[in-house]
Amino acid sequence: MQATHDCIYCVVDLHAITVWQDPNVLKTQIREVTAAFLAAGIDPAAHIVFNQSQVSAHAELAWIFNCVARMGWLNRMTQFKEKAGKDRENASVGLFSYPNLMSADILAYRATHVPVGEDQKQHLELARDTAAKFNHDFAARIAELGLGEGDDGFFPQPEPLIQGPATRVMSLRDGAKKMSKSDPSDNSRINLTDDADTISQKIRRAKTDSEPLPSEIEGLKARPEADNLVGIYAALAGRTKAEVLSEFGGALFSAFKPALADLAVESLAPVAGRMRDLLADPAHIDAVLADGSARARAIALPVLDNVKDIVGLLRSAR
Repeated sequence: MQATHDCIYCVVDLHAITVWQDPNVLKTQIREVTAAFLAAGIDPAAHIVFNQSQVSAHAELAWIFNCVARMGWLNRMTQFKEKAGKDRENASVGLFSYPNLMSADILAYRATHVPVGEDQKQHLELARDTAAKFNHDFAARIAELGLGEGDDGFFPQPEPLIQGPATRVMSLRDGAKKMSKSDPSDNSRINLTDDADTISQKIRRAKTDSEPLPSEIEGLKARPEADNLVGIYAALAGRTKAEVLSEFGGALFSAFKPALADLAVESLAPVAGRMRDLLADPAHIDAVLADGSARARAIALPVLDNVKDIVGLLRSAR
């Protein structure tokens, strides 16, 4: 997308603190995620790479959206239900209103397209609903100020981009759970900081069933671990699941896992090596974030000023 779009890549540290974080670890993780972006090939000179907390428009716009979005919308968010679990009453307010901050992340830049995994599609739909309600509630004011974009109102309707064979990567230990760094088991995931031996071992130990791989995609139904590993292979190889199964259909996992491990190491180990080089120079990472934050503010703050004018708030002096 870097070749075809003006891209903004955000390290979402405000989202991270919806659950408690060790402050020193959080700083390290902000730099790690930034290093991962750069190591994966994102160009911070051509595009914007920044961390959320350095652009205050995200938090300010999120509060306005807290007053636009409806409780019923947030109550339907399946991610909150999954993360809060049975301890819902002890979850932070931030975890509950997380989707409104995500809406602000998108709409502060009046973004039109957002690449996401399948698990975030519901949050994109909420961002669209929030944009539509804001445009409707303040339609007369938007027209009065001449801030509308045709019939669409002030905010666009952002479109989710959900592409590729691995739009929801699942745990290596449980095919019913999303791969996550918050999982207690490090063997459930591949970290971009893992070395080649660790990547290989994790894949070889990944949970599977005893049946051979099917030759058709239909055969992956009701086999979540098999479906996940085939999807990971397809994504890393730039192929479809059908193409992977045409090669490995009928093979046992004892043959498929080594092939997947070799492919994962080939694809991910260079990223991990580049990350280690970048993390050895935290001042460079901080400089990338400072530059990106300044460029992000230059886009987001005028949008926030327009929103304040629309809502009837006084602008702050800058």
